[in-house]
Amino acid sequence: MLSDDRQFALVFNGLIYNFRELRKELEARGHRFKSSGDTEVVLNSLMEWGIGALEKFNGMFAIGFWNAAERTLLLARDRYGIKPLYYSRQHGVFVFASEIKSLLQHPAVNASLDKRVLLEYFTFQNTFQTQTLFKDIEILSAGSFMSLQFNQGEVRKNEGVFWDFDFSSPPNKASKAENIQQVQALLEQAVARQCVSDVSVGAYLSSGIDSSAVAVLAAQSVPDLKTYTVGFDMSSVSGIEISFDERESARSTAALIGSQHHETVLSAGDLERCISKLVWHLEEPRVGQSYPNLYAAELASESSKVVLSGTGGDELFAGYPWRYFRASGTSSMSEFVDAYYLSWQRLMPNKQIRRVFQPIWDDVSDVWTREIFENVFSDLDRAPSAPEDFINRSLYFEAKTFLHGLLVVEDKLSMSQGIETRVPFLDNDLVDFSLTVPVHQKLNNIGTVEKLNENEIGDKPDRYFSNTRDGKIILREALKRYLPENVSSRPKQGFSGPDATWFKGESIDFVHDKILSPNARLNEFMEKRVLSEIIHSHMRGEKNQRLLIWSLLNFEYWCEHFLSSP
Repeated sequence: MLSDDRQFALVFNGLIYNFRELRKELEARGHRFKSSGDTEVVLNSLMEWGIGALEKFNGMFAIGFWNAAERTLLLARDRYGIKPLYYSRQHGVFVFASEIKSLLQHPAVNASLDKRVLLEYFTFQNTFQTQTLFKDIEILSAGSFMSLQFNQGEVRKNEGVFWDFDFSSPPNKASKAENIQQVQALLEQAVARQCVSDVSVGAYLSSGIDSSAVAVLAAQSVPDLKTYTVGFDMSSVSGIEISFDERESARSTAALIGSQHHETVLSAGDLERCISKLVWHLEEPRVGQSYPNLYAAELASESSKVVLSGTGGDELFAGYPWRYFRASGTSSMSEFVDAYYLSWQRLMPNKQIRRVFQPIWDDVSDVWTREIFENVFSDLDRAPSAPEDFINRSLYFEAKTFLHGLLVVEDKLSMSQGIETRVPFLDNDLVDFSLTVPVHQKLNNIGTVEKLNENEIGDKPDRYFSNTRDGKIILREALKRYLPENVSSRPKQGFSGPDATWFKGESIDFVHDKILSPNARLNEFMEKRVLSEIIHSHMRGEKNQRLLIWSLLNFEYWCEHFLSSP
């Protein structure tokens, strides 16, 4: 969109929920509007306030804003990173886009692997830095901006942060009862804001309290709300993975609110059928086994154009206590980083990295993933001194890394199906308040060190919750207004298929043929003999390697899609 005098140009992906309020403020300042949507409000806000406008936006956005008179380009991304924004500067050309595939269309941009980021991903099952798996292609950090001035072949760059999570600010002094009321009011407001749409609105619905609460509140604003659940065929599954199918719980919530409920059921072969398309749309591997998310988006796209998600509740209200309690018993920042870093080696521990990546070790031997981990905390000022401080550090880390990975996956897979995902828990007002809620209102057992294996599958959260009744305490109390006790008191349940069973059962040949094939592309970067040891330890039931197997499959398809033949 161009300004009337054509001095300013805006490219904008996203949605600003408070654009009507901003429009009134701009009109009072003399701005006139030709359209009724939010894009023109974004354009005029940037013309009026410059970078200061970014702090006023309540929504999700990736922005490119060009000032022709000054030859400056402003790039910006929303607070939490709901919308992606990639950029690259190669061979004297600067390009930016919402997708890496778009950048690769430019002749100046080459697709090659960043081997250092490969080690980062196979440590954390995520990337924490701005560099992507594509060499010389970066993602703009959430809550940040980049300003570039182009002048006679020279480019001057200025970068900054307009917002960041601050869990360590002084907590509010309100009583627990008062904070519960505030959570209820702000969540109701957030869901109502995000239900406003000119197209059909639906909601993802699992057995968890976050998606259930969003669906219940959305049903108050959206007549004939549609809800969507993905389940799993459990005919060949036994033991703790049986709990992975959430259809029954979701049905009961759907019946409670009277939604038009839709389900799809996945079997082992569905991973094989979709993974090529999945990797193409994701472009860079991220957290979790995300193929069920693609099927959920496909299901929702059949009858909705906008779908609400419960993402964010865990990161704001302390939904993973078995993770950060490992670090709550530490006495210094260095000890905290050591303890937490070890727990976040989700795919390979340090001692295994060198054996696996022997073919490229000379190129990456100076990569220290602990330093990558530690850099996440580099902007935090006050040194932690109490268990609450260390837990707030944990919450900060997960919001900056784990949540960001989830949002990137969710946005790309939903947009691949032509639908828009909205995230009410990441409404600015609700987030700002959640950061002031004291830790002791989110958790019961501050200072307790509960050691659980992060790679253990199945009943880990259930067992932890049964032992401690801990995690998201104030949110659970707040949601009792909307949800029956058997829902608000449910333990955390991750969205994952029974892949540990399938990888050594129905999908065993698929795993073997893709990862251990002599022609596998990953053999260029990894030691096949060591990978064979790892894979067969899973097949024999000696050690659960489901996350690593999924990541190896993901990376193999990534190589096939994006790297030229050797």
